Amino acid sequence: MAPQDFIKGWPHPSLLEGEQLRADLLQSFKKSLDMSAESLNYGDEKGAYMLGHPLFLQTLADWLSKRYNAPVDPKTLMATGGASMGIDLACCKLCKPGDLAVVEEPTYYLSFTMIRDRGMDLLGVPIQEDGMDLDALEKLLKEKEGKIKLVYTVPIHHNPTGICMSDEKRKRLAALSQTYDFIIVADEAYQLLEWDPTGLKPMFYYDTPTNPKIVSVGTFSKIIGPGIKVGWVQAAESIVKQFPDVGFVDSGNNPVIWSSCNLIDFLQSGGMDRHLDAVRKELGEKCALLCKTLREHGLEPMQPKGGYFVWVKSNGKMTGRSGEAMAIKKDKFHEYMRLCFAWLSREKIVEGLEVIKP
Repeated sequence: MAPQDFIKGWPHPSLLEGEQLRADLLQSFKKSLDMSAESLNYGDEKGAYMLGHPLFLQTLADWLSKRYNAPVDPKTLMATGGASMGIDLACCKLCKPGDLAVVEEPTYYLSFTMIRDRGMDLLGVPIQEDGMDLDALEKLLKEKEGKIKLVYTVPIHHNPTGICMSDEKRKRLAALSQTYDFIIVADEAYQLLEWDPTGLKPMFYYDTPTNPKIVSVGTFSKIIGPGIKVGWVQAAESIVKQFPDVGFVDSGNNPVIWSSCNLIDFLQSGGMDRHLDAVRKELGEKCALLCKTLREHGLEPMQPKGGYFVWVKSNGKMTGRSGEAMAIKKDKFHEYMRLCFAWLSREKIVEGLEVIKP
């Protein structure tokens, strides 16, 4: 019995080595080379691709609209270097140093660094079975009198708890953003990675078009592979237009023109749909195995409907990442574990949990 790595939020190599995936991507890469005058350039005679290559943005919009069962206008999209770039752009362009930001506790712990790097201070509110505690949030909003300018949330297949914010709470959170004048950054990295469909649409669809406050952040990192480093933001056109006005984009242009063009045929041909179905099936089975084994060891995991992680209170024996990292001050959740089921094989999942057996 050897300890196993439940910390890594990475896909297992087998998800990246499939013959069908390689064949579909190779075809897509070749078609990107067919348009190399554009895919390898800053832009064309119509202008620079600051928000992304127009054909990629249109293709992404078409694909997302089918997945979301909702209209997606390419003018509301910007191609990014993964979800983290989208979050950072929102922090950089829509907030300023000295502003306050609110996050759920627990939450994705590396969001703390991204927010602090932009000069903001952090406040936390609890997360409940149906999402962020909005009573606690509104209490803070009243206490801080206009100083809270950002609310960061993981509203779907929450990292680390797996919780999905209810439709009712999504509506209320959007309404609060109008009343108290703050931006919502919805980290929806796992929006499409679910095996038990929720029917919940991205937070973007809860925004007020005449006074937009919501930025939805998506990525292919979890559904293709993190090395792809292509994601997107979805927000009102008036918000999206602000994002290229940062130094590294203004100077270097959109950083994923080539990478995103490599995915155009993959999205159009059905290759992405085939791969997503396979990833959902594989991760759903591994999640079920992890939760089943935890229960056999006397623990009570929160079984998610999607995502990468299981959140569970320990019996005193620990593995994976300690929950304290998911609190702003690392002052709570010491007895909780965040366990990733994506990285390990089925055999290693079972073997790795032997260390917490009573």
